[in-house]
Amino acid sequence: MKTIGLIGGMSWESSQTYYQLINQRVRDELGGLHSARLVLYSVDFAEIEALQHQGDWAATGEILGAVGKALAAAGADFIVLCTNTMHKVADSIEKASGLPMLHIADATADALHRDGIDCVGLLGTKFTMEQAFYKERLENRGIRVLVPGDAQREFVHTVIYDELCRGIIRQPSKQGYLQVLDSLAARGAQSVILGCTEIGLLVQQADTAISLYDTTRIHAEQAVAHALA
Repeated sequence: MKTIGLIGGMSWESSQTYYQLINQRVRDELGGLHSARLVLYSVDFAEIEALQHQGDWAATGEILGAVGKALAAAGADFIVLCTNTMHKVADSIEKASGLPMLHIADATADALHRDGIDCVGLLGTKFTMEQAFYKERLENRGIRVLVPGDAQREFVHTVIYDELCRGIIRQPSKQGYLQVLDSLAARGAQSVILGCTEIGLLVQQADTAISLYDTTRIHAEQAVAHALA
């Protein structure tokens, strides 16, 4: 079994979900008392969040690159970055660490292709919904990406940072998210990507008839498959 290097803390609310899903999957695959061989480095999200909103992505890349080097020194064989947004600096992490990364957008694209989906809605932070680093990776795989309108993007983003990253789950926010899902489906989205690792804490498949692709679960399952290959 390979050793998984997890970069977490963005936020820790979703990082604990990664840890749980990975270990459950290893248990299911290997049975008995098996659990994952992994190293987790959890950052202080307040520092990252401030730099995100300042637009200083170079500084975030330096911080996470140093984390990647620490994981390599600790014996990790590959890296799983437990957040969608910070895949904007994935190249910096790979370069600094010398380790391969399992890119969350690639894992999601693989799942969409398996299911024959070629037009999706994308929810996430404004950085993920508006910038090219995530959408273009999907579009280069032949997947059309729809994002919510301006006001809806602002609402989705605010709920992530002000509520979900703080462990706050509010019913009005859930209803608002479900309305956003409906609007994406009305525009032609066959499915919707939950492109922020915290969104799955608020909205689950049982809440809507629209098929959801929870990137946290997809990414964690691919990490285990890679570790056991």
